[in-house]
Amino acid sequence: MFDVAPQGLEYHYPGKTMALALARKYRPRKFSEVAVQSHVSNTLRGAIARGRVAHGYLLCGPRGVGKTTLARVLAMALNCQARSPEGEPCGECISCTRIWSGSSSLDVVEIDAASNRGVDDARDLRERAMYAPSGDESYKVYIVDEAHMLTREAWNALLKILEEPPPRVIFVFATTEPQKIAQAAAPVLSRLQRFDLKRIGQDEISGRLRHVLSSEGIDGSPEAIAMISRAADGSMRDALSLADQVVAVSDAGITADSVREALGLVAEDEYIAILGLIAEKRAADVFPTVQRLADAGIDFGVFLAGIADVLRAQLAVALGGEASGVAARTREALAAHSATFTPGDLLRMLGALSEMEPRFRKSGQQQMLVEMLLVRFALIDRSVRIEELLGELRGGTPKQSAPSGAAPSGSAQTPPVPRGPAPTTQTERSAALNPSVEAGFLDAGKGRMTTESVTQQRLASLRQKDPVLGATIDALDLELID
Repeated sequence: MFDVAPQGLEYHYPGKTMALALARKYRPRKFSEVAVQSHVSNTLRGAIARGRVAHGYLLCGPRGVGKTTLARVLAMALNCQARSPEGEPCGECISCTRIWSGSSSLDVVEIDAASNRGVDDARDLRERAMYAPSGDESYKVYIVDEAHMLTREAWNALLKILEEPPPRVIFVFATTEPQKIAQAAAPVLSRLQRFDLKRIGQDEISGRLRHVLSSEGIDGSPEAIAMISRAADGSMRDALSLADQVVAVSDAGITADSVREALGLVAEDEYIAILGLIAEKRAADVFPTVQRLADAGIDFGVFLAGIADVLRAQLAVALGGEASGVAARTREALAAHSATFTPGDLLRMLGALSEMEPRFRKSGQQQMLVEMLLVRFALIDRSVRIEELLGELRGGTPKQSAPSGAAPSGSAQTPPVPRGPAPTTQTERSAALNPSVEAGFLDAGKGRMTTESVTQQRLASLRQKDPVLGATIDALDLELID
């Protein structure tokens, strides 16, 4: 978090003024200001204070979590004219200001590997690194962003200089896909110190947003800030960019309605209505509901992501947990439906949603797929446990086993009936429970019966005994849980 708002807030041109984006305006200037990534910032700060700076670093992590920011702060600290004994840059000197703003600097060079990824670019970088820094106590820092885009030949061209770099030359590689570097140039990883940055949680994003909006003099409701934090998906840069976008929509501060309007989000009430529709099995109401959302211009991809979040929260409530990261109204609706949905039903819904996702991205009929999915949810039946089927096969429901050591009241305890040796395998136990399987088990000399074949024989016997139940299994595509 920031204690003091950064300087350099605007760009001034003749006759016009362009405001600086919030993501750039509030970029951290010190290690202590970098949110969440204390395991990285403390290590880098300690290395500078103790004079044990490595010649190469690899910063890995999702987008917008501070990889390039930490690389710049490292370069600022190495070249700061008023660095603290703890290794923190001052953030105010000429060198720090130029590096922080991304302006041209003789000693700090930022390279985009997405557009400079070939072997010729790597050779040029290798030759430039041979020149000494501008000052006797300065460091030359090369920040290579999107490092996973470098080709195998480019990495091979850099291997020697990464192993034995010139004095006071530091390489910092930032990437969102370190596995590609491991596949293309595994020897590079042993020449660099790797740090994995964490995704930023919603609470940390909300706290930073409140601080930034307060510094800007903008009012933001807690619900609106929570919506932006969820939409940012763990990226602080995305959160500040979304806040910039919402601020441009309304002059009356940031409200939940302005967030929905600017970001195209679906209202919480719509998800609550969909949840009630599924709970009450009103399949016929799916089509007008989805059509109304389509007429409103919502993105069905965003809608499905919201449905998945609601079902996941409902599953947490059904299992006895708490629904985190949802609005108060949604939390009340989840509590009201906690007895309606079973964990098995919710797991089947989430499974169906995840299975449909690859087809949804490529489909030209996304509205139809959403309608089919919601109708399936509304018509879903309770999962049938295998014990219930076994009870039907035996001609009755499974009996509740009495507690061990307790005899039924009012009746004498009968002596145990001698029995043969207990079944040892799953197939033998199945044959003992189901006489209709016994013949197949005894004739299994040619091949060993599997659990699947035993289950199929159970179902065949059940269908023969009760055709109505068999037709129900086929119509509703019931899932058997062993």
